[in-house]
Amino acid sequence: MARRVTGPEIEKLIQLLARLPGLGPRSARRAALQLVKRRDQLLAPLTEAMGVVRDRVKVCSCCGNVDTSDPCAVCTDPGRDGSTIVVVEDVADLWALERAGAVNARYHVLGGVLSPLNGIGPDDLNIAGLVDRAQDPAVKEIILAVNATVDGQTTAHYVTDRLEGLEVRITRLAHGVPVGGELDYLDEGTLTAAIRSRTPF
Repeated sequence: MARRVTGPEIEKLIQLLARLPGLGPRSARRAALQLVKRRDQLLAPLTEAMGVVRDRVKVCSCCGNVDTSDPCAVCTDPGRDGSTIVVVEDVADLWALERAGAVNARYHVLGGVLSPLNGIGPDDLNIAGLVDRAQDPAVKEIILAVNATVDGQTTAHYVTDRLEGLEVRITRLAHGVPVGGELDYLDEGTLTAAIRSRTPF
């Protein structure tokens, strides 16, 4: 049986850090140790930043992004193309697209995907808000940027059905061979999608 080498306060910090995605118990211990060792440079500013985030961050009532203002910076940016809405599963997907600089449109965060096995139905997602936004005559295209999983594709089909009859073009991300990818290392599903989504050379 391992002996406890730290007080309950540090153990609690480790346990909380271990709950974060990508941090297991070992990584959480290393992170906690760095925070404790560098209290003035890391721990104090981190504590202050977390307090600010806790008190000021809101969920955007328009798109579902998180920001310190509502509506968020993306929704209020006049340089954005308001005719296109990119639909994503989660805020992390929105941030990934923004980092890539791939699109200069507005976004809509669903808040997950349909998953009957996990008890997630249409009412648990922000689909009604998307339908409302799509009825704006200024919106010309909805890009479904959901993950290429079974639940993601089921959600995309459901959203497409809900948008039927509106004067809006519905597109989805291309699936297939990633840039720099070698065919020998790709799974069969990716190869099949690449063949089906082939384009003129």
